[in-house]
Amino acid sequence: MNKTKRLLIFIFIFAALVGGFLALRSGFLGFKPAQMNASSKKALYYCPMHPSYTSDRPGDCPICNMKLVKAESDKPAEGSHAGHEKQAAPREFTIEELVSMKPGEICLLHKCKMGSCLIAMTPELAKLGKCPHCGEDLGVIVKDFVALKGYANVKLSSDKVQTIGIKTDLAKKMAITKTIRTVGRIAYDPELYQAEEEYVQAIQALRKAETGTISEVKEQASRLVDSAKIKLKLLGLSDNLIKEIEVRGKPDRSLLYSEAGGNVWLYAPIYEYEIPLVKVGDKIQAEVPAIPGKNFQGVIRSIDSVLDSMTRTIRVRAVLDNLEGLLKPEMYANASLQMDLGEVLVVPEEAVFRTGEKNIVFVTKDNGVFEPRQVTLGVKSDQFQEIKSGVLEGESVVTSGNFLIDSESRLKSALEGAGQASGGHQHGR
Repeated sequence: MNKTKRLLIFIFIFAALVGGFLALRSGFLGFKPAQMNASSKKALYYCPMHPSYTSDRPGDCPICNMKLVKAESDKPAEGSHAGHEKQAAPREFTIEELVSMKPGEICLLHKCKMGSCLIAMTPELAKLGKCPHCGEDLGVIVKDFVALKGYANVKLSSDKVQTIGIKTDLAKKMAITKTIRTVGRIAYDPELYQAEEEYVQAIQALRKAETGTISEVKEQASRLVDSAKIKLKLLGLSDNLIKEIEVRGKPDRSLLYSEAGGNVWLYAPIYEYEIPLVKVGDKIQAEVPAIPGKNFQGVIRSIDSVLDSMTRTIRVRAVLDNLEGLLKPEMYANASLQMDLGEVLVVPEEAVFRTGEKNIVFVTKDNGVFEPRQVTLGVKSDQFQEIKSGVLEGESVVTSGNFLIDSESRLKSALEGAGQASGGHQHGR
Protein backbone atom coordinates (compact mmCIF):
# COMPACT_ATOMS: atom_id res chain seq x y z
CA MET A 1 0.00 0.00 0.00
CA ASN A 2 2.84 2.33 0.77
CA LYS A 3 4.50 1.51 -2.54
CA THR A 4 1.27 2.27 -4.38
CA LYS A 5 0.89 5.65 -2.67
CA ARG A 6 4.48 6.62 -3.44
CA LEU A 7 3.99 5.69 -7.09
CA LEU A 8 0.81 7.77 -7.35
CA ILE A 9 2.50 10.76 -5.74
CA PHE A 10 5.42 10.48 -8.17
CA ILE A 11 3.05 10.28 -11.14
CA PHE A 12 1.09 13.31 -9.87
CA ILE A 13 4.27 15.38 -9.44
CA PHE A 14 5.55 14.39 -12.88
CA ALA A 15 2.17 15.27 -14.47
CA ALA A 16 2.20 18.68 -12.72
CA LEU A 17 5.69 19.46 -14.00
CA VAL A 18 4.80 18.48 -17.57
CA GLY A 19 1.59 20.51 -17.42
CA GLY A 20 3.38 23.56 -16.09
CA PHE A 21 5.96 23.34 -18.85
CA LEU A 22 3.25 23.08 -21.53
CA ALA A 23 1.37 26.00 -19.97
CA LEU A 24 4.47 28.14 -20.14
CA ARG A 25 4.96 27.36 -23.82
CA SER A 26 1.35 28.10 -24.73
CA GLY A 27 1.20 31.34 -22.69
CA PHE A 28 -1.44 29.91 -20.36
CA LEU A 29 0.19 31.54 -17.36
CA GLY A 30 0.06 35.05 -18.92
CA PHE A 31 3.67 35.65 -20.03
CA LYS A 32 5.89 34.57 -22.89
CA PRO A 33 9.57 33.67 -23.16
CA ALA A 34 10.10 36.71 -25.40
CA GLN A 35 8.95 38.92 -22.57
CA MET A 36 11.35 37.20 -20.22
CA ASN A 37 14.18 37.85 -22.64
CA ALA A 38 13.12 41.46 -23.06
CA SER A 39 13.10 42.03 -19.32
CA SER A 40 16.56 40.55 -19.03
CA LYS A 41 18.05 42.84 -21.69
CA LYS A 42 20.06 45.89 -20.71
CA ALA A 43 18.59 49.37 -21.00
CA LEU A 44 18.79 50.83 -24.51
CA TYR A 45 19.73 54.44 -25.24
CA TYR A 46 19.10 56.24 -28.54
CA CYS A 47 19.54 59.67 -30.10
CA PRO A 48 16.29 61.72 -30.47
CA MET A 49 17.59 63.29 -33.70
CA HIS A 50 19.12 60.09 -35.10
CA PRO A 51 17.03 57.19 -33.71
CA SER A 52 18.99 54.71 -35.84
CA TYR A 53 21.96 55.17 -33.49
CA THR A 54 21.59 53.10 -30.31
CA SER A 55 23.86 52.22 -27.41
CA ASP A 56 23.65 50.16 -24.26
CA ARG A 57 25.11 52.98 -22.18
CA PRO A 58 24.37 56.72 -21.73
CA GLY A 59 26.47 59.29 -23.55
CA ASP A 60 26.46 61.69 -26.52
CA CYS A 61 25.41 61.04 -30.09
CA PRO A 62 28.56 61.05 -32.30
CA ILE A 63 26.57 62.62 -35.16
CA CYS A 64 24.95 65.67 -33.54
CA ASN A 65 26.49 65.61 -30.02
CA MET A 66 23.07 65.40 -28.33
CA LYS A 67 22.53 63.46 -25.11
CA LEU A 68 21.27 59.91 -25.62
CA VAL A 69 17.79 59.17 -24.25
CA LYS A 70 16.80 55.95 -22.47
CA ALA A 71 14.26 53.99 -24.51
CA GLU A 72 11.00 53.06 -22.79
CA SER A 73 9.97 49.41 -22.73
CA ASP A 74 6.86 50.03 -24.84
CA LYS A 75 8.51 52.58 -27.16
CA PRO A 76 10.62 51.46 -30.09
CA ALA A 77 13.95 53.24 -30.59
CA GLU A 78 13.93 53.02 -34.39
CA GLY A 79 12.19 56.34 -34.78
CA SER A 80 9.13 54.97 -36.58
CA HIS A 81 6.51 57.71 -36.77
CA ALA A 82 3.49 56.32 -34.95
CA GLY A 83 0.22 57.69 -36.21
CA HIS A 84 1.64 58.38 -39.68
CA GLU A 85 1.38 54.92 -41.17
CA LYS A 86 0.24 56.28 -44.53
CA GLN A 87 3.29 58.52 -44.82
CA ALA A 88 6.74 57.23 -45.73
CA ALA A 89 9.13 57.36 -42.81
CA PRO A 90 12.10 59.65 -43.36
CA ARG A 91 15.38 57.99 -44.20
CA GLU A 92 17.82 57.90 -41.29
CA PHE A 93 21.44 57.14 -42.10
CA THR A 94 23.45 54.79 -39.94
CA ILE A 95 26.90 55.81 -38.75
CA GLU A 96 28.45 53.42 -41.26
CA GLU A 97 26.60 55.13 -44.09
CA LEU A 98 27.59 58.58 -42.86
CA VAL A 99 31.29 57.86 -42.65
CA SER A 100 31.34 56.07 -46.02
CA MET A 101 29.89 58.96 -48.00
CA LYS A 102 31.93 60.10 -50.96
CA PRO A 103 33.77 63.45 -50.76
CA GLY A 104 31.44 66.25 -51.75
CA GLU A 105 28.25 64.56 -50.54
CA ILE A 106 26.57 66.79 -47.97
CA CYS A 107 24.26 65.56 -45.21
CA LEU A 108 21.25 67.79 -44.72
CA LEU A 109 19.08 67.56 -41.65
CA HIS A 110 16.03 69.76 -42.15
CA LYS A 111 12.80 70.14 -40.23
CA CYS A 112 9.58 68.93 -41.80
CA LYS A 113 6.05 67.87 -40.81
CA MET A 114 7.25 64.39 -39.92
CA GLY A 115 10.01 65.60 -37.59
CA SER A 116 13.31 65.80 -39.43
CA CYS A 117 14.86 64.21 -42.50
CA LEU A 118 18.54 63.41 -42.89
CA ILE A 119 19.47 62.99 -46.54
CA ALA A 120 22.62 62.83 -48.66
CA MET A 121 22.71 65.95 -50.79
CA THR A 122 23.83 65.43 -54.39
CA PRO A 123 24.05 67.98 -57.23
CA GLU A 124 20.95 66.46 -58.84
CA LEU A 125 18.95 66.68 -55.62
CA ALA A 126 20.15 70.24 -55.01
CA LYS A 127 18.75 71.26 -58.40
CA LEU A 128 15.33 69.79 -57.49
CA GLY A 129 15.33 71.63 -54.16
CA LYS A 130 12.87 69.12 -52.65
CA CYS A 131 13.30 66.45 -50.01
CA PRO A 132 12.70 63.01 -51.58
CA HIS A 133 11.12 61.75 -48.34
CA CYS A 134 8.69 64.47 -47.27
CA GLY A 135 8.51 66.54 -50.47
CA GLU A 136 9.17 69.83 -48.69
CA ASP A 137 11.65 72.52 -49.70
CA LEU A 138 15.17 72.11 -48.40
CA GLY A 139 15.04 75.56 -46.89
CA VAL A 140 15.17 74.94 -43.13
CA ILE A 141 18.61 73.42 -42.73
CA VAL A 142 19.73 72.33 -39.31
CA LYS A 143 23.08 70.88 -40.35
CA ASP A 144 25.23 71.15 -43.45
CA PHE A 145 28.41 69.14 -43.35
CA VAL A 146 30.44 66.59 -45.24
CA ALA A 147 30.61 63.32 -43.33
CA LEU A 148 34.11 62.75 -42.01
CA LYS A 149 35.48 59.38 -41.11
CA GLY A 150 37.68 59.46 -38.05
CA TYR A 151 36.42 62.79 -36.69
CA ALA A 152 33.87 63.79 -34.05
CA ASN A 153 32.36 66.99 -32.70
CA VAL A 154 34.39 68.55 -29.90
CA LYS A 155 32.91 70.43 -26.95
CA LEU A 156 35.21 72.79 -25.05
CA SER A 157 34.57 74.98 -22.04
CA SER A 158 35.05 78.74 -22.31
CA ASP A 159 38.11 78.51 -20.05
CA LYS A 160 39.74 75.92 -22.29
CA VAL A 161 38.90 77.95 -25.41
CA GLN A 162 40.63 80.93 -23.84
CA THR A 163 43.61 78.86 -22.72
CA ILE A 164 44.13 77.36 -26.16
CA GLY A 165 43.75 80.78 -27.75
CA ILE A 166 41.07 79.82 -30.25
CA LYS A 167 40.14 82.60 -32.67
CA THR A 168 37.27 82.61 -35.15
CA ASP A 169 36.08 84.52 -38.20
CA LEU A 170 33.04 84.41 -40.48
CA ALA A 171 32.70 82.72 -43.85
CA LYS A 172 31.57 85.46 -46.22
CA LYS A 173 31.20 86.36 -49.86
CA MET A 174 33.55 88.99 -51.19
CA ALA A 175 35.30 90.06 -54.38
CA ILE A 176 38.86 88.73 -54.35
CA THR A 177 41.91 88.98 -56.56
CA LYS A 178 44.91 86.73 -56.93
CA THR A 179 48.40 87.89 -57.81
CA ILE A 180 50.46 85.44 -59.84
CA ARG A 181 54.16 86.17 -59.54
CA THR A 182 56.90 84.73 -61.69
CA VAL A 183 60.46 85.40 -62.84
CA GLY A 184 60.99 85.60 -66.59
CA ARG A 185 63.54 86.86 -69.06
CA ILE A 186 63.62 89.10 -72.10
CA ALA A 187 63.67 86.75 -75.07
CA TYR A 188 66.73 86.00 -77.16
CA ASP A 189 65.47 83.21 -79.40
CA PRO A 190 67.43 82.59 -82.62
CA GLU A 191 65.74 79.17 -83.00
CA LEU A 192 62.27 80.70 -83.16
CA TYR A 193 63.53 83.44 -85.48
CA GLN A 194 64.91 80.80 -87.87
CA ALA A 195 61.63 78.83 -87.70
CA GLU A 196 59.69 81.97 -88.61
CA GLU A 197 62.04 82.57 -91.53
CA GLU A 198 61.48 79.02 -92.79
CA TYR A 199 57.72 79.49 -92.54
CA VAL A 200 57.85 82.73 -94.54
CA GLN A 201 59.98 81.09 -97.24
CA ALA A 202 57.66 78.06 -97.40
CA ILE A 203 54.64 80.32 -97.93
CA GLN A 204 56.46 82.21 -100.72
CA ALA A 205 57.38 78.90 -102.38
CA LEU A 206 53.79 77.73 -102.21
CA ARG A 207 52.51 80.90 -103.84
CA LYS A 208 54.97 80.48 -106.70
CA ALA A 209 54.03 76.83 -107.09
CA GLU A 210 50.33 77.72 -107.28
CA THR A 211 51.02 79.77 -110.45
CA GLY A 212 52.40 76.67 -112.18
CA THR A 213 50.69 73.61 -113.56
CA ILE A 214 52.67 70.79 -111.93
CA SER A 215 50.52 69.30 -109.15
CA GLU A 216 53.44 67.43 -107.52
CA VAL A 217 55.28 70.69 -106.92
CA LYS A 218 52.15 72.23 -105.36
CA GLU A 219 51.69 69.28 -103.00
CA GLN A 220 55.34 69.36 -101.93
CA ALA A 221 55.21 73.12 -101.27
CA SER A 222 52.00 72.71 -99.28
CA ARG A 223 53.59 70.00 -97.11
CA LEU A 224 56.56 72.28 -96.43
CA VAL A 225 54.18 75.02 -95.23
CA ASP A 226 52.39 72.58 -92.92
CA SER A 227 55.69 71.28 -91.54
CA ALA A 228 56.95 74.82 -90.83
CA LYS A 229 53.65 75.71 -89.15
CA ILE A 230 53.76 72.67 -86.88
CA LYS A 231 57.31 73.59 -85.87
CA LEU A 232 56.15 77.08 -84.86
CA LYS A 233 53.34 75.60 -82.75
CA LEU A 234 55.77 73.27 -81.00
CA LEU A 235 57.94 76.29 -80.22
CA GLY A 236 54.95 77.91 -78.50
CA LEU A 237 53.30 80.25 -81.03
CA SER A 238 49.52 80.48 -81.27
CA ASP A 239 47.52 80.43 -84.50
CA ASN A 240 47.04 84.20 -84.27
CA LEU A 241 50.79 84.84 -84.00
CA ILE A 242 51.48 82.50 -86.91
CA LYS A 243 48.89 84.38 -88.95
CA GLU A 244 50.63 87.67 -88.09
CA ILE A 245 53.94 86.28 -89.41
CA GLU A 246 52.20 85.33 -92.64
CA VAL A 247 50.69 88.79 -93.02
CA ARG A 248 53.93 90.56 -92.05
CA GLY A 249 55.94 88.48 -94.48
CA LYS A 250 59.10 88.41 -92.36
CA PRO A 251 60.28 87.07 -89.01
CA ASP A 252 60.22 89.12 -85.82
CA ARG A 253 63.64 90.72 -85.32
CA SER A 254 62.88 91.58 -81.67
CA LEU A 255 63.69 87.93 -80.97
CA LEU A 256 67.35 88.80 -81.71
CA TYR A 257 67.82 92.39 -80.54
CA SER A 258 65.86 95.31 -79.09
CA GLU A 259 65.27 98.78 -80.49
CA ALA A 260 64.01 101.95 -78.87
CA GLY A 261 60.38 102.60 -79.62
CA GLY A 262 59.70 98.93 -80.33
CA ASN A 263 58.63 95.85 -78.36
CA VAL A 264 60.39 92.93 -76.73
CA TRP A 265 59.18 89.45 -75.84
CA LEU A 266 59.01 88.31 -72.22
CA TYR A 267 59.14 84.57 -71.56
CA ALA A 268 57.80 83.67 -68.10
CA PRO A 269 56.85 80.28 -66.54
CA ILE A 270 53.69 79.76 -64.50
CA TYR A 271 52.85 76.71 -62.41
CA GLU A 272 50.50 73.99 -63.57
CA TYR A 273 47.75 74.84 -61.07
CA GLU A 274 47.75 78.47 -62.25
CA ILE A 275 47.10 77.63 -65.91
CA PRO A 276 43.27 77.87 -65.69
CA LEU A 277 43.59 81.43 -64.35
CA VAL A 278 45.72 82.80 -67.18
CA LYS A 279 44.56 83.51 -70.72
CA VAL A 280 45.73 85.30 -73.83
CA GLY A 281 45.03 89.03 -73.58
CA ASP A 282 45.70 89.33 -69.83
CA LYS A 283 47.78 92.33 -68.79
CA ILE A 284 51.17 91.79 -67.19
CA GLN A 285 53.59 94.03 -65.32
CA ALA A 286 57.34 93.57 -65.16
CA GLU A 287 60.21 95.04 -63.18
CA VAL A 288 63.85 94.58 -64.17
CA PRO A 289 66.45 94.49 -61.35
CA ALA A 290 68.89 96.35 -63.60
CA ILE A 291 66.41 99.25 -63.90
CA PRO A 292 64.98 99.78 -60.39
CA GLY A 293 61.78 101.78 -59.98
CA LYS A 294 60.71 101.30 -63.59
CA ASN A 295 57.54 99.35 -64.47
CA PHE A 296 56.96 97.90 -67.91
CA GLN A 297 53.46 97.11 -69.15
CA GLY A 298 52.60 94.26 -71.48
CA VAL A 299 50.00 91.79 -72.72
CA ILE A 300 50.12 88.00 -72.89
CA ARG A 301 50.09 86.99 -76.57
CA SER A 302 50.60 83.24 -76.37
CA ILE A 303 50.69 80.29 -73.95
CA ASP A 304 52.75 77.23 -74.80
CA SER A 305 50.82 74.04 -75.54
CA VAL A 306 53.31 71.66 -73.86
CA LEU A 307 54.05 71.51 -70.13
CA ASP A 308 57.60 71.24 -68.82
CA SER A 309 57.58 67.81 -67.18
CA MET A 310 60.52 68.63 -64.89
CA THR A 311 59.33 71.91 -63.39
CA ARG A 312 55.56 71.36 -63.90
CA THR A 313 55.33 74.82 -65.45
CA ILE A 314 54.17 76.21 -68.76
CA ARG A 315 55.63 79.22 -70.54
CA VAL A 316 53.64 82.32 -71.34
CA ARG A 317 54.83 84.85 -73.95
CA ALA A 318 54.07 88.51 -73.43
CA VAL A 319 54.90 91.59 -75.46
CA LEU A 320 56.36 94.48 -73.41
CA ASP A 321 56.65 98.09 -74.50
CA ASN A 322 60.30 99.15 -74.89
CA LEU A 323 59.87 102.83 -75.72
CA GLU A 324 63.29 103.90 -74.37
CA GLY A 325 65.15 100.80 -75.50
CA LEU A 326 66.13 99.94 -71.91
CA LEU A 327 65.12 96.28 -72.11
CA LYS A 328 67.81 94.02 -73.57
CA PRO A 329 67.66 90.30 -74.53
CA GLU A 330 68.38 87.85 -71.68
CA MET A 331 67.61 90.40 -68.95
CA TYR A 332 65.77 88.91 -65.97
CA ALA A 333 62.39 90.40 -65.07
CA ASN A 334 60.06 90.00 -62.08
CA ALA A 335 56.58 89.73 -63.57
CA SER A 336 53.13 89.75 -61.97
CA LEU A 337 49.57 89.21 -63.16
CA GLN A 338 46.61 90.55 -61.22
CA MET A 339 43.67 88.16 -61.66
CA ASP A 340 40.10 89.24 -60.80
CA LEU A 341 38.27 86.20 -59.40
CA GLY A 342 34.91 87.90 -58.80
CA GLU A 343 32.69 87.51 -55.73
CA VAL A 344 33.00 84.09 -54.08
CA LEU A 345 32.52 82.48 -50.65
CA VAL A 346 35.79 82.66 -48.73
CA VAL A 347 37.31 81.98 -45.32
CA PRO A 348 40.66 83.21 -44.00
CA GLU A 349 43.50 81.07 -45.26
CA GLU A 350 44.35 80.04 -41.67
CA ALA A 351 40.90 78.45 -41.24
CA VAL A 352 41.70 75.55 -43.58
CA PHE A 353 43.43 72.63 -41.84
CA ARG A 354 45.21 70.52 -44.46
CA THR A 355 45.87 66.92 -43.45
CA GLY A 356 47.33 65.81 -46.77
CA GLU A 357 44.27 63.75 -47.65
CA LYS A 358 41.49 66.10 -46.57
CA ASN A 359 40.90 69.82 -46.23
CA ILE A 360 39.05 70.49 -42.97
CA VAL A 361 37.40 73.52 -41.46
CA PHE A 362 36.15 73.57 -37.85
CA VAL A 363 32.81 75.37 -37.53
CA THR A 364 31.78 76.81 -34.16
CA LYS A 365 28.31 75.80 -32.93
CA ASP A 366 26.30 76.59 -29.82
CA ASN A 367 27.51 75.72 -26.30
CA GLY A 368 31.19 75.53 -27.24
CA VAL A 369 30.81 72.73 -29.81
CA PHE A 370 33.25 72.62 -32.74
CA GLU A 371 32.12 70.66 -35.78
CA PRO A 372 34.66 69.31 -38.30
CA ARG A 373 33.71 69.82 -41.95
CA GLN A 374 35.44 68.50 -45.02
CA VAL A 375 35.50 71.30 -47.58
CA THR A 376 36.09 71.57 -51.30
CA LEU A 377 38.57 74.34 -52.06
CA GLY A 378 38.65 76.77 -54.93
CA VAL A 379 41.23 79.42 -55.70
CA LYS A 380 43.50 80.81 -52.98
CA SER A 381 43.95 84.57 -53.05
CA ASP A 382 46.59 86.54 -51.17
CA GLN A 383 44.83 86.19 -47.78
CA PHE A 384 41.65 84.18 -48.36
CA GLN A 385 40.69 80.71 -49.51
CA GLU A 386 37.67 80.13 -51.74
CA ILE A 387 35.25 77.47 -50.44
CA LYS A 388 33.26 75.54 -53.03
CA SER A 389 31.27 73.42 -50.55
CA GLY A 390 31.18 72.37 -46.89
CA VAL A 391 30.61 75.74 -45.20
CA LEU A 392 27.67 78.14 -45.41
CA GLU A 393 27.88 81.91 -45.65
CA GLY A 394 27.79 83.53 -42.21
CA GLU A 395 29.05 80.49 -40.27
CA SER A 396 31.86 81.03 -37.78
CA VAL A 397 35.07 79.10 -38.46
CA VAL A 398 38.18 78.56 -36.36
CA THR A 399 41.26 80.45 -37.56
CA SER A 400 43.62 79.72 -34.66
CA GLY A 401 43.92 76.57 -32.54
CA ASN A 402 42.95 74.20 -35.37
CA PHE A 403 45.70 71.72 -34.56
CA LEU A 404 44.57 71.13 -30.98
CA ILE A 405 40.91 70.83 -31.98
CA ASP A 406 41.88 68.38 -34.71
CA SER A 407 43.74 66.21 -32.21
CA GLU A 408 40.79 66.31 -29.79
CA SER A 409 38.33 65.43 -32.58
CA ARG A 410 40.38 62.44 -33.74
CA LEU A 411 40.84 61.18 -30.17
CA LYS A 412 37.14 61.45 -29.39
CA SER A 413 36.22 59.63 -32.60
CA ALA A 414 38.66 56.82 -31.78
CA LEU A 415 37.25 56.45 -28.26
CA GLU A 416 33.67 56.42 -29.54
CA GLY A 417 34.63 53.84 -32.15
CA ALA A 418 36.13 51.64 -29.47
CA GLY A 419 33.02 52.07 -27.31
CA GLN A 420 30.71 51.17 -30.19
CA ALA A 421 32.78 48.10 -30.98
CA SER A 422 32.58 47.03 -27.34
CA GLY A 423 28.84 47.66 -27.29
CA GLY A 424 28.44 45.64 -30.47
CA HIS A 425 30.18 42.64 -28.89
CA GLN A 426 27.92 42.92 -25.86
CA HIS A 427 24.81 42.95 -28.06
CA GLY A 428 26.20 39.97 -29.91
CA ARG A 429 26.53 38.10 -26.64
